[in-house]
Amino acid sequence: MLAEPPPAALEAPGPAAPVPPPPRTGQDPDAAPNVPRPRARADHPTDRGAGYWRRLLPLLALLALVTRLPSFRRPLWSPDEGYLAVQARMLADGGVLYDTVVDRKPPLLPWLYEATFTVLGDSTLTGVRALAVLAHLLTAALLAATARDRRGDRAGRTAGVLYLLVSVGLNPEDTQAATFEVFILPFTAAAMWCAGRARWGAAGLAVAGALLTKQTGGAVLLPVLWLLARTPRARTGVPRLAAGLTLPLLAAALLTTPSGLLFWTVTGSGSYATPTGSELHVLLRAVANTALLALGCLGLLPPLLRLARRAAPRADVDLWLWLAASAVAVLTGFHFFGHYFLQLLPPLVLLATEGLHLLPRHRLTATLTTAACTCALFLAWGVLAPRPELAHAQRLADAVRARTAPAERVLVWGIHPETYWFADRAPASRYLTAGLLTNYSGGRDGPRVGEAYAVAGAWPALTAELRAHPPALIVDDSRGKPFAPERLPTLRRFLARHYEPLPDRVDGAVIYVPSPASGVPSPRSDGSSPSR
Repeated sequence: MLAEPPPAALEAPGPAAPVPPPPRTGQDPDAAPNVPRPRARADHPTDRGAGYWRRLLPLLALLALVTRLPSFRRPLWSPDEGYLAVQARMLADGGVLYDTVVDRKPPLLPWLYEATFTVLGDSTLTGVRALAVLAHLLTAALLAATARDRRGDRAGRTAGVLYLLVSVGLNPEDTQAATFEVFILPFTAAAMWCAGRARWGAAGLAVAGALLTKQTGGAVLLPVLWLLARTPRARTGVPRLAAGLTLPLLAAALLTTPSGLLFWTVTGSGSYATPTGSELHVLLRAVANTALLALGCLGLLPPLLRLARRAAPRADVDLWLWLAASAVAVLTGFHFFGHYFLQLLPPLVLLATEGLHLLPRHRLTATLTTAACTCALFLAWGVLAPRPELAHAQRLADAVRARTAPAERVLVWGIHPETYWFADRAPASRYLTAGLLTNYSGGRDGPRVGEAYAVAGAWPALTAELRAHPPALIVDDSRGKPFAPERLPTLRRFLARHYEPLPDRVDGAVIYVPSPASGVPSPRSDGSSPSR
């Protein structure tokens, strides 16, 4: 955090004991020892704080909305959004998380989707997208508050604006979707801001919020612990930080099931978290998304390089630790999906703001101009780029809806759970994609895809579900990918015994209906319920 002024600056006239004044604008940051202050103040009087935020927050709110306008143009941006939407419907219909509704993620975002659907209806993601805009606004405001504490008012404005400009600097599918990393960011920014002000209980709550959104959100705990260790009264902060962190986690475990939460979020993803067999496939994705991130953060590179070359005692170790911990979070699992890289943005922005403090004032204009130009480029991509997989899922959903009644369950064998949501049909299984049953959801390209790499116990559970309640329709949406039914003995035998394919295909997807000898009632092509 903000460094203490040098001893010479502590002298004050008069008989009173010396009192450290606030740091002066332009003070040499390299002359300060690396001792964070629990509650550092900016270079302006506190009574101007309200006016500062009255001017800054509307600007940040407008910028947050503008940078997220493409997200409202499409009904859905990614399979993750589709997965969350289907989960939310299942939970609202009485599903049980980590039992009849499963995923490898913690529970906070599925609950948020469910709550939003309860209030606004489940036919659109507009409400969730609005919450995503709010999440970005909160992140920008918290980064502004942190930078203001460290370097003053101008630094606060710079950090808030820079974050929103660079936050779209990846594939629009990764930045415009209302998914896990977007909702991690305000928690991580809050954790660092609270830790900088020695509010350890609140910092623990923020870390817990990040963990309960996605496991990698817990990476922010490392810089928080470093800040705690550097405070004079660290012993009193440890129990407060521990309580703030553990109590929400215990509550989440009790609201679900402790064993289910542990299995689905920690111990049950061994095959998913390894690149073995797909090294080149994963490496190419890592290079592509790193290049996109570098382009999106092009304006931040000069101040970052200037800061990295500084040889004097540092007051920014906590930010470098935050960046390093976030980089480890991106590496975890070896998947390198674009949305993973969003977690790097808050520390990068704060470090760039620190670097700008070392550069001439005119470099700030160049940095903001470059960031605005790259932002415009990525926004144009989000508006103009076609989304062929979205169109395919919608056409497939139309075919499913035309051949089934609203109360009938279907099984879509693919990696696009949004088909269930578009079709408004309930899944016939707790497994919403083929990924949990084949390991394909990790972006694998074949060698480690199959029944042997499924989540433990998944195939017996799927078989029991299909036998107890045979789906009215099964859609094979593999389209030649490694998880095709012909490569999976259990599914292949089930289809051969009980279903037959229709002659018509939808963009290569095969639709199966119950065979006459199976005893399963066939759906009617007009969507009406068959007699049973």
